Amino acid sequence: MSTADDKAAYQSFWEAFRHPDADAQRAAVTRFFADTAAVNVSHPINDLSGAAGVIEGFLNPLFRAFEGLYFRPDIQIAGTSYDGTDWTSGMGYLVGTHRRDWCGIKPTDKLTYIRIGDFHRMENGQAVESYIYLDIPELLIQIGRYPLSAPQGSCFMTPGPATHDGLRAEIGDAAHSAETYRIMVDMLAGLATEDEAWRPFWHPNMMWYGPAAFGRFVGIEEFQKFQVPFENAFEGWGGGMSPKTPTKHFTRFADGDYSCIGGWPSLQGTHTGPYLGFEPTGVTTRFRVCDWYRREGDLLVENWVFVDLPDALLQWGYDMMAEQAKL
Repeated sequence: MSTADDKAAYQSFWEAFRHPDADAQRAAVTRFFADTAAVNVSHPINDLSGAAGVIEGFLNPLFRAFEGLYFRPDIQIAGTSYDGTDWTSGMGYLVGTHRRDWCGIKPTDKLTYIRIGDFHRMENGQAVESYIYLDIPELLIQIGRYPLSAPQGSCFMTPGPATHDGLRAEIGDAAHSAETYRIMVDMLAGLATEDEAWRPFWHPNMMWYGPAAFGRFVGIEEFQKFQVPFENAFEGWGGGMSPKTPTKHFTRFADGDYSCIGGWPSLQGTHTGPYLGFEPTGVTTRFRVCDWYRREGDLLVENWVFVDLPDALLQWGYDMMAEQAKL
C-alpha cells in the first residue's frame, strides 16, 4: 500500500472518534491495529499487544472514566522514515467529562482534555508498531493535582498549527517534504553544541509547545532560557541522532511543511544538575520524547513536544502517579 493509503487509514481510524460511539471506536481499533501490533503507551499504561490489548488496556478504561469521549485532531501526517519504513503520526486532544478513576487519577466530574500524540509503523494498511504519548502532567495541572512545583513556562492548552492546515488528506510534494526533512535534521544536529548551532534554523518568534511540566514559550530567546539549562542538567546529553548515546529515533519523516521524530527512549543523559526541583541523582536517564515541527520558508516556526515525564521520574525514584493520588 502507498503512503497515501496509510494516511487515509490513519485518518479513518481517528474519524471514528469524532463523536462518542464506543462500538464504532472499538471497531476502528480492530481494523487499524494488527493482531500482533506492539503498542507502547506512556506510563502508567506502558506495553500493550494488538488491537485487543489496545481495547482492554487503553480504550475501555477511557470509556469507563470519561463520559462523551471524543477526539479533536490538530496534525495528521504520513511519510517514509529514514530507515525506509512507512509511518503515520498525529496529535490532538481526547475530550470528555471525567466521571470515574483513570490511571489512579480521581474523577472531577468536569470537562477534561487529555493531550495525546501517536506514531504508527504501517504494513498493509495496519499499524504493526505504535507509540502513544500522553501529557499526564498537563492533565494533573488542569485538575489541580500536579505534585511538583509550577512549570518554568506557561502550561495552558496547546493549540494546533497557526495555519490550520495540519489535517490535509493528500501527501506533501516529495521535493518539498525532503527539504522540510533536511531543515529538521540539520537543526537537530546542532542541539547540545557550545555555539548553539540550532539557532539559525528557527524563526526569531518561534513557538515551542513543550510538555506541560516544562512549559511553553514564544520567541527563540525564551526557548533558549529553557533549552540550555535543560541540557546543562545532564552530562553526556544526546538525542536520537547523537553518536553520544545508544538511544535512537524509531522514526523521522516529513510530509509537506510538517516533520516529526520520536524515540522510546530518544534522549539520554546523566542527571548531574538540579532540575524540576530535584537535586542531582547521578542516574543515567532515558526520556521517551517526540516532536512535530512546522516550517515557513526555510525556518521552523512551531514545535510541539511530548516527554513521558512520569516514566523519567521513576528512574529517579519518584512516582508521580502515587504522589498525585495523595492530593
